[in-house]
Amino acid sequence: MKKAIIIFLSLFIILPEIVAQTSSLKVNTTVSKQVRDNFINSGRIFLFINPNTRSEPRLNTFPSQTNYIFAANIESWAATSAFTFDGKTEVIKSVDISLNSLPVGKYRIQVLWDQDTQESRINAPGNLYSDVVDIDLQQNESIEIPLTKIISPRKLVENKYLKEVNLKSDLLSDWWGKDMFVKAAVLLPKSFYNKPDKKYPVRYNIAGYGGRYTRANRHVENNSFMDWHLSEEGPEMITVFLDGEGPFGDSYQLDSDNSGPYGTSLTEELIPYIEKNYRGIAIPESRYLDGCSTGGWVSLALQLFYPDFFNGCFSYSPDQVDFENCQLINIYKDDNAFYNEFGYLRPLVRDVNGEPMVSQKDYIQFENVQGSSDTYLNSGGQFSAFSALFSPKGENDLPKPLFDPATGKIDRQVAEYWRKHDLKDMVENNWETLGPKIQGKIWIWVADMDHFYLNPAMRAFDAMLNQTDNPKSDASIHFSPMKGHCEEYDFIKVYHQIQEKINPDKQ
Repeated sequence: MKKAIIIFLSLFIILPEIVAQTSSLKVNTTVSKQVRDNFINSGRIFLFINPNTRSEPRLNTFPSQTNYIFAANIESWAATSAFTFDGKTEVIKSVDISLNSLPVGKYRIQVLWDQDTQESRINAPGNLYSDVVDIDLQQNESIEIPLTKIISPRKLVENKYLKEVNLKSDLLSDWWGKDMFVKAAVLLPKSFYNKPDKKYPVRYNIAGYGGRYTRANRHVENNSFMDWHLSEEGPEMITVFLDGEGPFGDSYQLDSDNSGPYGTSLTEELIPYIEKNYRGIAIPESRYLDGCSTGGWVSLALQLFYPDFFNGCFSYSPDQVDFENCQLINIYKDDNAFYNEFGYLRPLVRDVNGEPMVSQKDYIQFENVQGSSDTYLNSGGQFSAFSALFSPKGENDLPKPLFDPATGKIDRQVAEYWRKHDLKDMVENNWETLGPKIQGKIWIWVADMDHFYLNPAMRAFDAMLNQTDNPKSDASIHFSPMKGHCEEYDFIKVYHQIQEKINPDKQ
């Protein structure tokens, strides 16, 4: 008994040592002289703390329990005064942790000042940021991290086959009451300069979430790709890299109550401009769409919403096409986006073996931190863009939320408003008129272990199409077991798919 008491009392001596494996951190941030001329005194300040040594912390906004992001809005910040992050600072946090009790360990730390009002995401050109500071936090620390750098404007690499389009949209400018521009990169075929009278079919490529038109640089700077592109085997078609930027994140290239007429601008302004200036054939039969993830959804949605304007989509791993299977949420029946009917947190991301990686609740909190409204509604992230496209306009010029940013409670009226962008519902209810127009134009691939649980929605979409008649749908939908999100998407393979559709007898 005496021995047991000694062991028990020893635990009280040891436990404080275990609990005490935390330290406090204080970060003072100032605007350095070298960027002061570019400083705007109102914006949102971010402190990034994470152990990832492979990238700058400001570039890592994906949810993780060890990825700590703290943010606060500042009005009229004097350039010569310091802003202090510590345990007393009023901030919104990505993870429920205090700067007074960070676990000891090695971290990379960085500060970003989001002052840009032209783009939706925090790493926008014109924003200021600090150098990365590496720290081994073993005791209470106070460090100085000045803002010393400015994010440079995006630009395309110089190549005679690559052209930039930066077109003022009259439609969007009128809607917003200010100048609005739509951008794209145009990759020309090998014969473009040698055959000045030739016109070409056009491939409209849409990126995964938020992908910018400057992604064309990756292909042009890839010698292997360009050698193929300019060879005899290279495609005799124009490739257009559409831009994924919109006021609330990705524009999704469609009209919306919150972002304005992006779909109309695409089909009535941008595409006619490109096809006129770069010798597109400029008929519906010569326009093709492709993309993966967000690009997969957009390519499919554009084909469905504009069935007479495009001649085919090649859609890989599209976002949810059925809102009864909005990932793991049935938005029309479920009460809460964060918790399922059994009271468990809903996973949003998994690995290909089914192991949950990120919950819906945690993912939304990371978006809440990035939004200047302290909500996901203007975070520039995935659910900000969903809300902008699918929801009606709400208060303070923000979309009306489908679910409460803090509790996850679903607004049933908003859910019904989302229905007009529920692709399964739309196709099913309009098959008599839509069906004949999309025959031969739908090709889809989905992984059956999609990282974002997108396969149940596509299974429901496929089942619906299999029940159609007059006409019977000829959509080609492919599922691959034990594959992950976008795993089979290949940029060159899509060229061959389009070429086969253009010249089926030559394949």
